[in-house]
Amino acid sequence: MKSKKFKNNKFSTVQFIALGFLGLIFFGGILLSFPFASKDGTFTPFVDSLFTATSAVCVTGLTTVNTAAHWSIFGQVIIMFLIEAGGLGFMAVPVLIFFVLGKKIRFSTRLILKDALNLDDLSGAVGLMKYILKLSVAIQGIGAILLSFQFIPEFGWLKGIFYSLFHAISAYCNAGFDLLGDSLVPYQTKPYVMYILSFLIIAGGFGFIVWRDVLTYRKNKKLSIHTKLALTVTGTLLMGGFLLFYFAGSVSGVTGNLDFWDRVANVWFATVTPRTAGFYSVDYSLMNHAGIIFTILLMFIGGTSGSTAGGLKTTTLGVLFIQIKSLFAGRTRAEYQGRTLKSQTVFRAFLFFFLSLNVVIVSTTILTVSENIPQGSGIEYVVFEVVSAFATVGLTMGLTPHLTFLGKIIIMLLMYLGRVGIFTVGFSLMKKASQVEAKYKYPEDNVLIG
Repeated sequence: MKSKKFKNNKFSTVQFIALGFLGLIFFGGILLSFPFASKDGTFTPFVDSLFTATSAVCVTGLTTVNTAAHWSIFGQVIIMFLIEAGGLGFMAVPVLIFFVLGKKIRFSTRLILKDALNLDDLSGAVGLMKYILKLSVAIQGIGAILLSFQFIPEFGWLKGIFYSLFHAISAYCNAGFDLLGDSLVPYQTKPYVMYILSFLIIAGGFGFIVWRDVLTYRKNKKLSIHTKLALTVTGTLLMGGFLLFYFAGSVSGVTGNLDFWDRVANVWFATVTPRTAGFYSVDYSLMNHAGIIFTILLMFIGGTSGSTAGGLKTTTLGVLFIQIKSLFAGRTRAEYQGRTLKSQTVFRAFLFFFLSLNVVIVSTTILTVSENIPQGSGIEYVVFEVVSAFATVGLTMGLTPHLTFLGKIIIMLLMYLGRVGIFTVGFSLMKKASQVEAKYKYPEDNVLIG
């Protein structure tokens, strides 16, 4: 991500994005700390309100307090708006305001949008943002209407409508916050709810460019390489994950008392939700080791680039496999579907994988020292939480509510880094956020590998 300086502004675009997310988090944390945001009318400790705001803006879903039990209606509405702003990107708010008022968007705002949407070209950034807003409203609206058929009869009109809207937004933005108390565990025997939320999770995790390509395919008769790769990897992970969870007994072992179709729905939901969604219908502390390991892998991979999901991303994984396959086939270039991927794209994919892995390892090491691991649990208890935070998933094996102060800080940093992006945060900390090619080149030499 290359960064440009604004005219008469000391901040670069990536610095503005990083600070924008921070500002939204602190604003949300301050609001949530006030008495009117809690059910008992008392101040919420700032570290907990800040943790909740970070989790909402970074669309993660990890919480130190129970969302349904602790927050008032006002607090839950704040969380819902933080999820929406964080999922679509904080720049969606000013663009929406400009769009409603009919104002022309300034060049500086277009520059930020380009970097926020990770686009190569400045042209089309505003159009894509408007498309994202329209698409998101449409999908979330459909999801809320479908969920209302379950929630209105169960909770009444006002509460049912609010619950439908909240969970549609939370699922589409891959946030995983719920107002049901124990996520989808009470709905293990209601496949309808799980399938609707699965649709919303996948829709949000597909990515906005993928949706645009798919919806305009009849007109354009073509899909971009990005879309083809995203669809291929996503389909492989969903089908492969479902078969592995089902035949390894990872979910059926926890839901053995359910009938066949309910068990299938729970297995499917356990496959979909690690795509950085955070909802759960089974207790992960009771899942077998095969299920835990595969859930960690699915969480680490996450959704598609340019979506509401986090993680390594499906397209990044696809690029890594394409390059490895090309190397074993005796070719130095990464080739896919009759196209050669840019060497810079391949380099960024490997660098992102390396940096992400190191962030997980370092964070896990720190938390194994600072946190109390229950007797009978191993290192997976901490790794699960670290990957869940960094990939902005929100699934937990029970560590988050018992985090120490240092543990809360580490998890908050992981969520922020996972949502804003390693490259964005890294470049924002540099004095010169733009990459400058050296005017000279040192002689080449060799190092033994492998």
